[in-house]
Amino acid sequence: MRTIFGIVAAIAATVTAGWAQQPATPQGPSLSENLFSTEPAPIIQGIAVRGNQRIEAETVGSYLPVQPGMPADEELLDLSLKTLFRTGLFSDVKLEMQPNDVLLIEVAENPIVNRVIFEGNRRLKDDKITDEIQLAPRTVYTRAKVQSDVQRIIELYRAKGRFATTVTPKVTPLEQNRIDVIYEVDEGPKTGIAKVNFLGNEVFTDNELRGEILTKESRWWRFFTNFDNYDPDRLEYERQLLREFYGKNGYADFSVVSAVAELTPDRKDFFVTFTVDEGPLYEIGEVRVKTTLAKLDGDVLANFVPIREGQVYNSERVEKAVEALTFATGSAGYAFVDVNPRLTRHAETNTIDITFEVNEGPRVYVDRINIKGNTRTLDKIIRREVRLAEGDAFNRVLVDRSKARIRSLGYFKEVNIEEKPGSAPDRTQLDVTVEEQSTGSFSVGVGISSTENFIVDLSVEERNLMGRGQFLRFRVQASSRTRQVDLRFTQPYFLDRNLAAGGSIFNQRTDFRESGFVRDRIGFGLNAGFQVSEYGRGGVNYTLTRDSVVIDSVLTQNIAFDADPLTVLSTGVLPSEYTVTPATTFDSSGNVVPLVDSEGNQLQTVQSNLCNFVIQALTPTCESRGNFLTSLVGVSLSFDHRDDPITPRRGWRAGGAVSLAGLGGDVNYYQTEVTGAFYHPIIGNFIGALKGRAGYIDGYGGDGVRLSDRFFEGASTFRGFEVAGVGPRFLTTIQNAQPVGQSIGAKMYAIGSAEILLPLPLPKEYGIRAALFSDFGTVGMVDPETKALNANPDFYLDVDGDGIAELAPIQDDLSLRVTAGVTVSWDSPFGPVRFDFAEILIKEEYDRTEGFRFSAGTSF
Repeated sequence: MRTIFGIVAAIAATVTAGWAQQPATPQGPSLSENLFSTEPAPIIQGIAVRGNQRIEAETVGSYLPVQPGMPADEELLDLSLKTLFRTGLFSDVKLEMQPNDVLLIEVAENPIVNRVIFEGNRRLKDDKITDEIQLAPRTVYTRAKVQSDVQRIIELYRAKGRFATTVTPKVTPLEQNRIDVIYEVDEGPKTGIAKVNFLGNEVFTDNELRGEILTKESRWWRFFTNFDNYDPDRLEYERQLLREFYGKNGYADFSVVSAVAELTPDRKDFFVTFTVDEGPLYEIGEVRVKTTLAKLDGDVLANFVPIREGQVYNSERVEKAVEALTFATGSAGYAFVDVNPRLTRHAETNTIDITFEVNEGPRVYVDRINIKGNTRTLDKIIRREVRLAEGDAFNRVLVDRSKARIRSLGYFKEVNIEEKPGSAPDRTQLDVTVEEQSTGSFSVGVGISSTENFIVDLSVEERNLMGRGQFLRFRVQASSRTRQVDLRFTQPYFLDRNLAAGGSIFNQRTDFRESGFVRDRIGFGLNAGFQVSEYGRGGVNYTLTRDSVVIDSVLTQNIAFDADPLTVLSTGVLPSEYTVTPATTFDSSGNVVPLVDSEGNQLQTVQSNLCNFVIQALTPTCESRGNFLTSLVGVSLSFDHRDDPITPRRGWRAGGAVSLAGLGGDVNYYQTEVTGAFYHPIIGNFIGALKGRAGYIDGYGGDGVRLSDRFFEGASTFRGFEVAGVGPRFLTTIQNAQPVGQSIGAKMYAIGSAEILLPLPLPKEYGIRAALFSDFGTVGMVDPETKALNANPDFYLDVDGDGIAELAPIQDDLSLRVTAGVTVSWDSPFGPVRFDFAEILIKEEYDRTEGFRFSAGTSF
């Protein structure tokens, strides 16, 4: 056999060996003979393929640069050999010229992958690795692909902080030239951070600098974060964080000389060392604004610069000054403005003069808008929130507004809009980069109070269904007091128009024990929302409900021992509907003693359902019993001028809604509610917020307001009070010298809240926030008929135990209530957690209070 290898020496050796083995019978000239002879190369008369199993001979021939009729030139045959190897289809290829001048191509096909199997991978799931490697079932196996896959798997584990991971590939042959590829993974120990060191720092301690970077030393309590794993790609970002920190604290010449990571001898951890040069501390010298804009004066623009002479230099304030000047000029009609801060250092005085040069920039138009990072959300969901279109003139104000609108969707953890050069000098591209976050949630709310152990509320919610921006929620509430099933759906852009449309169906049973009634409700609702301005939105809604209300309260009344119980009960009451027992009380020693009147006569206790008593005064409370059909239509209007919808620092929002019941159904009332909030920085990172809510409801057409339609405030709506713990109450007894009764709801409320967001000395990665708060307001106002029971002294309560009943049973004071406390929230790995600690400052003696409240949830 005479085989061509493309290397002359090897060919010569093969030819020599071939001559030694060939018989002496005359044959045609071989290819090797042609190489060493002056005779022309033979003409290829045909091409034959041998050894192929899956690949057709014609397919093999199509890859060749030589064809029948062409000379068997050495260079062409060598090129043919390399071409077939480059296809990746063959593990071996041989070319041989036959005596009849037929070129024989003998191939060994690469096997086909049947399965790719991973063994030993506990920290990375199979699908995470499969998405990153080349080999897959039904692909052609090559050693190059295996080597590339091994390296990629190792890189994936290094990103998880496991630098000792090894991957061993193995192959199991199968019939029909198929194989199983097995990657045996030895994950090795987790490579953490043994120590983070700083060299050259004198102003700030190592601990202070460690708090400013993401990389953390490995500790047992950091099992919720990956920042205690070494990541080489993170070091460059750490440099930037350190520069920003020093720049904010006056060190404008700060630099990171080096950032080095050294693996410990046992290969389990890294020592990370930053060498820094702090430089001198600078103060602000002269601050000026120069502008060539015709309609604006530099002195006027200087009022928007949050920097004053004598302050410590702060690079963050310089950036904010640029943003403020850009926004101010943009609001004045200059869409194309170039704000350039020029810093002049004075080493002898350690001061920096800052001159902001504000000039009208060249007119720039939006060339393209690219959406990036949305692995789940459709492009159009994001693009429709962008206030610029391709071809529009670039406007910084609209770019910032676009960013705020995209963030307000609540679908993304981070939103950034970056400008890049376009196809021409007057063109720019906008890269809208988002980072998806969980929009589905499984939440549980738990409340703790003096009257209720736990109240659990479970719900499954998706705010970005299938990446289309649709809202879907299925809620099941089950507790000792509530059973509810609720299904809601909203399409934010109905028929691809800026018109939201949605609906809901619900069935709930609520034992509202604070007010003494049980309500079964079933119904459905329809709603629509529309844009009224860039910052305003309106809505309409319709709800049809069927309510069944049962008054489930028991009233106790003490009467003379020989008196007829029917004197305090309504006519028609059956004996089985009430009980009469001797009235008793406790003496100072805790012993049970008979309860007597002022003349020493023992009293008796009559106990019955609330509505069996002769209390026409409590209408329409008892009239709220029965079945009612409510047809309710409402309209709403809201405006949002906050700088950020998720974590606002400044701005305001306001809204209002009006509802009318009576367009059909059995109930007639109207209801109005308004809300508002104002945010503004106080000092440093302390953010102040003032919030308020108010509402009023009243009946018309001769109808009162049903018990289940009134306002019940407390718990999350008025921190420091229980559910329905503040507002009008029907007092029925005295316990521990305190009046006890049930809430009867109010027709009006007005509640405000003042908060100060506290900048905690904790890394942002922990997701812990805290705020001081004070809630204040009033809840009250009931119909005069509801208070008519106060005209009957028999129902008054003796609070001080002097035998004289002086407290009216129906209490309704539009008096001020004030609470104060601390609220702490934590974005835990299991979902948001919130703690409220409250202290009561002003209240009425019949209000029900609670000092602590807790709620938690989880997301998916």
